[in-house]
Amino acid sequence: KRSGLQQKHPRLFLFIVISASYPISILSEVQVLFEASCMHYSSPKMVCETKIVADEHDAIQGTKKDSIIVSSTQMWTSSAPASNPLEENYVKKDKVFIREFERRDHVEVRRIFYEGIMERIPNTAFRGILQQTQTQFIYILLTLMCFVVTKSVALTCCVPFILMGARYYYSNKVIHNYLDCALHTDMADIEEFYMKPTGSCFWVAVLEGQVVGIVAAQGREDDNTVELRRMSVDSRFRGKGIAKVLGRRVLEFAVVNNYAAVILGTTAVKLAAHKLYESLGFRRTGESEDYRLPGMSRSLVERLFFQIRYQRYRLQLREE
Repeated sequence: KRSGLQQKHPRLFLFIVISASYPISILSEVQVLFEASCMHYSSPKMVCETKIVADEHDAIQGTKKDSIIVSSTQMWTSSAPASNPLEENYVKKDKVFIREFERRDHVEVRRIFYEGIMERIPNTAFRGILQQTQTQFIYILLTLMCFVVTKSVALTCCVPFILMGARYYYSNKVIHNYLDCALHTDMADIEEFYMKPTGSCFWVAVLEGQVVGIVAAQGREDDNTVELRRMSVDSRFRGKGIAKVLGRRVLEFAVVNNYAAVILGTTAVKLAAHKLYESLGFRRTGESEDYRLPGMSRSLVERLFFQIRYQRYRLQLREE
């Protein structure tokens, strides 16, 4: 038996031999070294790991590949010492929590919303023109007319810069008006607009104890749908899959509350936003080139230098 024990468990055998030869004070130190050695050679599966998987472009809905937060928890059956504080800090640092909005989040939520909307000023002014063939034709025509009238190459070369400057001015004006409207309606009192009404809710994403993302759901009883609204992620924390986690939270909310579909409307210019919606399972149902944002005056000059495309998406959860 002793030889078999020595072959299968050499460390345990060494510990038993030492136990018979040394006093208790020395044994306690040997025991600590023995436990440390065993923990060092434990299976890699026992290691606790929590990380965020950046898979915003995955389009396989409802699979393990799409999961944003992957976490495993280690369990010790013996009375081993407490885990390393550095490892605990690492876990808390990398884990994203989605929870309902609280009053103390108000300032950070408004900041994230404000910064996200402000990013649309240059996007609408400069990137947006790439999607507007008719506007491009008008601007080219104005440039040619300038050359015909003035016969000045220098002045004609200045026309595109003047037109882009006008686009930026009106984009800044309209989007600021829209922000002012939003910050004085639903974003002024989130509890009243989203937390109190039945079928609506507002969530925040928390990373390292800081609010880094927001999203809202607003129920519509007339057609038994819920609208995904106000989704935005702090620019410093993008690329971590946080937006997809927020989107899935709205889908879970819709399923639990027996809504037939989730809908959303967006004026986003960036392709990444549309890929995100499609990866969540949404399908584009329509678009409008003549959409009017709150705060728009719709004057002729404004329409010449500010155009926005509104696109509608829908995710059908069940048939009515």
